Amino acid sequence: MQDKAAEVVSLVMGIRRLMPRIGTRKLYHLLEEPLIALGVGRDKLFDVLRANHMLIVPKRQYRQTTNSKHMFHKHKNLVLDRIPTRPEEIWVSDITYVGARNKHTYLALVTDAYSKKIVGYDLSDSLSAEGAVRALQMACRGRMYRKLPLIHHSDRGIQYCCDDYQRQLEEHHIQVSMTESYDPYANAVAERVNATIKHEFLLEEMECDLDTQQRIVAQSVAIYNELRPHLSCGMLTPDEMHRQCEKEIVTYKTKNDNTARRVVI
Repeated sequence: MQDKAAEVVSLVMGIRRLMPRIGTRKLYHLLEEPLIALGVGRDKLFDVLRANHMLIVPKRQYRQTTNSKHMFHKHKNLVLDRIPTRPEEIWVSDITYVGARNKHTYLALVTDAYSKKIVGYDLSDSLSAEGAVRALQMACRGRMYRKLPLIHHSDRGIQYCCDDYQRQLEEHHIQVSMTESYDPYANAVAERVNATIKHEFLLEEMECDLDTQQRIVAQSVAIYNELRPHLSCGMLTPDEMHRQCEKEIVTYKTKNDNTARRVVI
């Protein structure tokens, strides 16, 4: 039994070298074939990881990056309760802190709300709009479905309301949508992907120069898009989900202002 547990731990460590904090359900999906050959089901995998102190405890942490006290135009929310049915129907954007607390860097992400693919990103040492603009430009260069309508959704931060960002959206004929409240579900996909890329890939623990951080982020995004299965995508990777439009995404119910809502995860 100890030999079998050691084999399981070895298999898990092989995955966690690439995705250090990936959860047990996704591990089982990735390792199902060799685990079945060992006679290890999902419950047993939980038992082995628990016994070896390898279960992942979710981190809950929020540090505000949004400054919505500005004079730029703020747009209406066009995606409230809207569940995307195809790739490049809705993009969501957000900015988050990464790196050590004594030397923040700022990660701007553009994520496809249907596939959860990170389609654009930029890491910089400034909260100015330039990083968000570069992430959007990357996303626009990589579009696969250019003839279909696209909505860009974000908070009302100055980076997204400013003229440079809005000009990019207009040039690419992308509709603008923004949150209208401080409801944590108002930009839930962006918040969720932020948390995943930061916590599962240990980006908050980086203590190195900006160039090295940028290389780490690029590698992490590639692994996230190409290798990490996503629960809301039926355990497809974001890249796999982005290349098709038949699968429905998983949602869950929550309540806001006493009204039941469907929220994309």
